[in-house]
Amino acid sequence: MNRPLKLALLFMAAATVGHVGLVMATPYVLMHVVTKRASQDGKLINQFQFGPRTTKDSRGVVRPSPDLAYSTCVYDLSDGPVLIEAAPTPGQGYVSLSVFAANTDNVAVFDTAQLPQGIRFVLAQDGQKVPAGEKVVYSPSAKGIVLDRRLAPNDEMFAAADQARRADRCARIPEQRP
Repeated sequence: MNRPLKLALLFMAAATVGHVGLVMATPYVLMHVVTKRASQDGKLINQFQFGPRTTKDSRGVVRPSPDLAYSTCVYDLSDGPVLIEAAPTPGQGYVSLSVFAANTDNVAVFDTAQLPQGIRFVLAQDGQKVPAGEKVVYSPSAKGIVLDRRLAPNDEMFAAADQARRADRCARIPEQRP
């Protein structure tokens, strides 16, 4: 095999490996940046953070909808499962809660159209003990983000959504003993 052909094949192999590596790493890198920012550099884990009212200038990660109130919980299941609760906004509309794994995969989505009484589940990894009788969502990764979105298209509805979301819960469950 001549030298130019060997160099071309080597370049193609290196480009292929580099491309695949980039494609596989990008979601994890992006989620790491988002979780670091949302948790204030790891200080706020397993607790909801409540975003301010969205304006045309809001740009935390992507352009958010001005009709929604956002809350996030950066979760860490390393020390055990986490209980997630989101009550509906009284007298108002839609609440949506999504769980994202460390690679940005959407693991679960719940909303008040399905669960008008409120959303409640345990977030865990395979093999972790969870309380009997609880709805369980299994995360493929120990870390990720829970996103709460509430309909809040005006100041009055934002105030009501903000008050309701303050009761949201994202907290580690004490170890379950048999």
